[in-house]
Amino acid sequence: MKWRNSYAVVAGCTVVSLMTLDAQAQSAFAGFYGQVSTGYESNQLGSKTDTATVSPYAKSDTNNTGPSQTFGGAPLVFGIGYNWQASDKWLIGLGADYSALTQTSSSIPTTANNAPGSTSVASGANVMLNGSTMQLSNRFNLFITPGYAIDKDKLVYVKAGYSQVTAQYNRSTSITRTANGVSTTSAVEGGNVSSNQGGYLLGIGYKQVITGGLYGFVEGNYMGYSAPSYGFTVKETYGGIASTKTVATSFASLNSFQALIGLGYKF
Repeated sequence: MKWRNSYAVVAGCTVVSLMTLDAQAQSAFAGFYGQVSTGYESNQLGSKTDTATVSPYAKSDTNNTGPSQTFGGAPLVFGIGYNWQASDKWLIGLGADYSALTQTSSSIPTTANNAPGSTSVASGANVMLNGSTMQLSNRFNLFITPGYAIDKDKLVYVKAGYSQVTAQYNRSTSITRTANGVSTTSAVEGGNVSSNQGGYLLGIGYKQVITGGLYGFVEGNYMGYSAPSYGFTVKETYGGIASTKTVATSFASLNSFQALIGLGYKF
């Protein structure tokens, strides 16, 4: 009887010890969470090239070029996800976030040059297309987040996954022709075209409990997208002469970086 009682006491203590260790090992970040963040976003848009085919006039085609652009501002990012406790120190997360604010580049100065065999741009003249911009919106990320629990209330993690952003190209609204020191500006048909650019996401972050389920975090994300390209037609009238341009526009690259700070809640 004494032996049995002693065994029961030892077994009970062992169970209690294991439960205590399990509770201590459980990360505060295991489970569902929601969060919001802001900070700074930088977008790098590669150089622009156009090919413009003009009809009905022969020898009027142009090849146009514009420089690369860097633009950004403060984003507003909403995120949700779930972390599984894989071991006492490791968590595996699945999450998604959405960038609610639109980022727009400054005007992209575009120089028109004669295509082979064309005489549209006279020798010594300069032709500039004005007012085109790139606008990024509706950025959506889906990712996994392997994380390491420094202790119960601190977590460092990496991110990898898929990113998509709507890239809207706002077309030029005017054209300036300069010859012999005299400049003439005329309006052209504007408008916009857009596409959804897909790519990859890589990131790293750190979370720390503030109180209860409330936590703060910092995060850095890099998104690399496929290069945007568009096709459209433009109607122009210059010197009383009407023409139609069929334009193919492409950009060399599109990449984005976000440095974020935010608050979240683990349910």
